[in-house]
Order: sequence, then structure tokens, then C-alpha cells
Amino acid sequence: MAKHKNRHLELTPDNYINRELSWIEFNQRVLHEAQDESVPLLERIKFLAIFSSNLDEFFMVRVAYHHQKAQGGSTRSRPDGYAPIPLLEEMRRRITIQVKAQYDTLTHVLARLAQHNIHLKTVHELETPARDALRTYFAEAVYPVLTPLAVDHARPFPFISNLSLNLAVVLRRYGSGENEFVRLKVPEMLPRLVNVGQIMMKYGESAPELLETFVWLEDVIAENLDMLFPGMDVIEQYPFRVTRNADIDYEHEKEDTVNLDVSEWIEETVRERRFGDVVRLNVPEGISRVMLTRLVDELEISERDVHPVPGALGLTALFQLTNLDHPELKYPVYTPRMPAGTDAGKNLFTAIRENDILVHLPYDSFAPVEEFFRVAARDPDVLAIKATLYRVGRNSPIVQALMEARDNDKQVAVLVELKARFDEQNNLEWARALENKGVHVTYGVEELPVKTHAKIALVVRREADGVRRYVHLSTGNYNSGTARQYTDIGLFTCNNDIADDATRLFNRLTGFAPGTSYKRLLVAPEYLLNGFLELIEGEIQAARAGKFARIAAKMNQLEEDEIIKKLYEASQAGVQIDLCVRGLCCLRPGVPGLSENIRVRSIVGRYLEHSRIFYFHNAPEERQMLMGSADLMRRNLYNRVEVTFPVLDAGVRRLVLRTLETSLHDNQKAWELLPDGSYACIVPAPGEALIDSQQTFMRDSYGLEIPI
Repeated sequence: MAKHKNRHLELTPDNYINRELSWIEFNQRVLHEAQDESVPLLERIKFLAIFSSNLDEFFMVRVAYHHQKAQGGSTRSRPDGYAPIPLLEEMRRRITIQVKAQYDTLTHVLARLAQHNIHLKTVHELETPARDALRTYFAEAVYPVLTPLAVDHARPFPFISNLSLNLAVVLRRYGSGENEFVRLKVPEMLPRLVNVGQIMMKYGESAPELLETFVWLEDVIAENLDMLFPGMDVIEQYPFRVTRNADIDYEHEKEDTVNLDVSEWIEETVRERRFGDVVRLNVPEGISRVMLTRLVDELEISERDVHPVPGALGLTALFQLTNLDHPELKYPVYTPRMPAGTDAGKNLFTAIRENDILVHLPYDSFAPVEEFFRVAARDPDVLAIKATLYRVGRNSPIVQALMEARDNDKQVAVLVELKARFDEQNNLEWARALENKGVHVTYGVEELPVKTHAKIALVVRREADGVRRYVHLSTGNYNSGTARQYTDIGLFTCNNDIADDATRLFNRLTGFAPGTSYKRLLVAPEYLLNGFLELIEGEIQAARAGKFARIAAKMNQLEEDEIIKKLYEASQAGVQIDLCVRGLCCLRPGVPGLSENIRVRSIVGRYLEHSRIFYFHNAPEERQMLMGSADLMRRNLYNRVEVTFPVLDAGVRRLVLRTLETSLHDNQKAWELLPDGSYACIVPAPGEALIDSQQTFMRDSYGLEIPI
């Protein structure tokens, strides 16, 4: 396949946004949801927790990556122009501003929650009976699991595990002038937010007004240190929290583990993750200089890695509050509808034979996807089931169905991606459970890239007119949990060409077939990048011929150099380009003479935008509308097995275009990327119809009829 290179354009800081800074802008949009007065209060708490969870992962992976580059003395930079140390400093500056805003927002939201008698207080703010009950709780439930670790000439500073919360305590013996240092780990098996009212009831005190009053567990511990250290004065104590490099470079790690099979290798690398270098130390803003210096020295980090915060550390614990039974403080309950074509009582295979079926999550139910596997497992005419599993969750009906299929003597082959970041252990457990049932489990192709990220399943069924194959393809994982929270689109089909391609793909994944080619699917790493470049080139040629030319796409991230350069070339040729990019985007839209025909929007709302849709106005019908597992990033196009599939049915294609246009016309939860890399909240023009795309999809899975 021919290579497409825009050799006349070099990417520079003037036309390429740094990916890390773009991601920080994304997390700012998440924070904005917590700041939005129209969002229900407990949902605002959830967004504050998501902001923290996102930031934890960002430090563990992306900041850690640049931390390593800086330590190695690298001065090389991507087209954005940032060398590692200046980039680390700029990330720190921006994140510090955001975190301050996060805590200000928390203070505001807590004040609003107090009007509903939901409180998050310090122990000092409680009356004596409540404090006494907490002291009893500490003595009975907390004290027994605490393990103070003293640090002196005979006992070195202990290892601090990733994301653990700790207390650094300085003590002094009665009548002595010498200080002692102790590290105390806050137990992770106990609730981080302690319900004061429940504790009082447990110990015989009636306090209904405190049933939704909480205090931080570390505050309870700090208030009762005298019980831990009798005969000692507590001179000072401060919480601290460490973030470590948790990214695993599987390609290089494998060189040192050649004698292990793949599952042992994954297990070993996951165990080592907790020992990564420290990339962030969180401490309270009021920490003493002496204590901070000691922590910095003991952890062997620089002051650049210290991130003081104006409140409790590790706000991911706020997720606990979202479990409170206050429906009036949450989004209204939404019940997904059954997708069109999946009529009650109709066999799913019969329905797929009649028409391709589109499933738009979470607006449509995930039940047909689970039923696809469950019916296949029990249908005596099904001969084989093949599937790729990337993130399946802890309790997976789909994996259970695959094991049931094997019990029913069907051939079952599953590619389990053990290298799905932070899901390695879960996937490893499922892989072993599947193997124990006799399922053919593979972990990837030796000569292909690191990860298999494709989302595809194939069912082979014996029917009256011969063997027929049914295929499910999706933009999202086979995970019933994320199916309720992420927007994804999947397709059921028994199209022969797609079925042939699916068969070839699984043969490629489980056997030896490096020369595999495909009729309909665009598969990474061999074909996807050039396939997209050719489709963009088609729009360029149409525009130069005087035709209306347009590219419309929705994805999670946009970063790959050649794609960006080709989109700039298309803009210069007059192609109208409308992009909906949820997260980071390295392309600069609206630059005169370069990208004035490119518009980039981002939607952040109730659900996590996750679907990937690509529309090319002048492509032939079999390539005009594509969906798939891949974002337009280097890792997806070069270093993963990805599947992008065409929507061949004209009726389904119109429905997908409706969903895409509805997202592109959102003016309630959408942001516009500006040429300088910042984002502006989109405000509808006077008289313009208000469109909240997610609310629209909750009314109609396919959105609005919007002309191109």
C-alpha cells in the first residue's frame, strides 16, 4: 500500500500542541463539571473524585515518563518544542492552579451539601459525645490494624507504596529533648470517610442528625495518637501521599524475562509496579519545613516533585459520598432501551440475519451484547465462538458465557490482553479461569505490537443453508460496568465480507499468518494508518475538483503526526473538517492559512465520551462511515492491533451519521479548541436551538435529524 507523506509541512510548536498540556486542559473540563451549578450536588462530588483519579493516573504514567527522560538527561522534544524539564515545570504550574480550584470547589459544594444535612467535618468540629464515640471506634477497629514503623539508626525509612496515605509523626519522650520519627500507614481496608452517626449508634448513642456526617479516617487517627504512643508527646504529625511510576514498558521489560511464559511475565511486572520511582509527594500546605525536608530526603526526590494541597489528600475517596441515598442530589435515573431490531422473544441470530443491528451505549441496553454470547453458548447449532477481551471487569457475564460454551463442547478461542494497563491482574485471573475450562486462550502475536486493543467477536453457526458467521464489532470493551457509563457504538452483522475478515483476523491472532489482508476491515498496525491517509486524500482530491468535501469524526484523542499533517493539507485544500475529540488534541484548529477549515469540539458530561466514528463525504459507500477501537494516536496506529469497520447498511449508516452530527452540534456540554491550545465553552447564539447531545440520546438513541 502506498505511503502518504505531507513532506512540505513540518510540525512545530506553532502547529502542534503538547499532548500533556492538552490532557491537562481535558481534566480542566472535568473539573468544570464539578463547578457547574446546574449539575446535581452529589454528581459534582463525583466529578471532583474523577478529577483526582485522572490526575493520579496522569502522574503514574505521563509525568513518570517525562520524569524518566529528565533523569536520563534527555533534551529531545516532540514537535511541540518542550524538553522534559521545562515540560515538567509547566505541568506542575498548571496542575497547581487546577488543584487549588478543585479544593475551592469542594469547599463550595460541601457548604451546599450542608443544607441537606450532609457534612464532611474535622474531629475538632464535633461535640464531645461524637468525639468519644470516635475514640472508642479507634480503639476497637483502627488501633489493632495500625503498625507504627519507627525510623532510627537501626531501622531505615520504610518503603512507601504507591498512592498509600501515611502519617509522618514526630514524638518526644516525656522529659527528653530528643525527637523520634514514626511512619504510620492509614489502613486501606477501612472506609476513608468515617460515618459519625453510624459510629455513635454502634456504641449506644442516638444521633440521627449525624447519620450523614463524615470525618476523614486520618483525622481520627491523628486525634488519638496518644493511645498508640503512651509515654510520648506528639510534637507534630502530617499526612503525606506518594505517587510512583506505575507504567510498564512491556517491550523492554520482556528482554529481561525471556525464561518466563507471558502470564508469569505479566504477574512479575505488575508486582514490580509498586516499586516504581516516586514522581509526586502530596503534603498539606501547612507542613513544617523540617518535616518536609525529611520526607524529601528520605524519599530521595527533588522539591519539584512536592505538591502541597490545601486540604485532605487523595480526594478519590469522595466517591464514597456518591453512594448516599439522595436521588434528588443525583442525575435522574436512566433506564437504557432495547436497540431497534432486538424485539422481545425474537432469536438474536434471526434478528441479525434480517438486518444489521446498531447498539448505542449507554442509551441502548448492553443486554443484547451479553445475550449474543449467552445464546451462542447454549445454542446447539453454534460450533465456535472467538473473541478479543481487553477490559472485561470483575464480574463478567460474557466470560461466564464463554466458559459455559466450553462446557457445552463448543470450540472457544479467546485473545485476552494481559497488558491492559491497570487491569493486568484482573485479566490474568480471567485468562487462567478460561484455560481451566479448556478454552483456547492466547495473549497476542509475537511479531505484532504490544497490545491487542480490537473489540470483536465471531460466532460460527450451523444453519439449514450452510454455516453462517455472526460478528459483533464495537468501539468499546466487553464490560457491563463501563457499558453503563461510557458512550460506545457496536454493530451486529452477518455480512459475508466482514465475517471473512473476522475469520482472517482471528487466524492472524492465534496462528501464523503475517501476510493476512482484509476486504472490509482496516486493521492496525498494517493497514489502518495508510487507510485513513487515503481517505483524507480522497477528500482533498474532491475539494480540488470543486466538489463539496467534508470529514467529520469523533474520537477520544488526536495526536499522530502524519494524520495531523494530512488534515492540515485537507484544510488548505478547502475540505470542511469537524472533529469531536474528548481528550487530548495536538492539532491546532483555526490557524489562518493552515487549519481555518478545521473545527475541534470536546464534550464532557454525565457519560464518558468513548465512541470513535469517522465520516468521509466523498468515499465510496463501503468506506464512507467507519467505526472502531482506535484513536488517531501513534500507540493505536503503530503499536496496537486495532479494528476499524465500515457501516455497510445504508439505513444504519444514516443512524450513525445522526449520532455524529448531534454530537458535533452540542452547545450545552461542548467546548471549542482554540488555536492557542485553550478551550472555550460553546455558547449558543441567540435563538439557536439548545442541544445537549447526551440528553438528546437519552430521548432517542440516534439523536437529531441534522442535515450535513
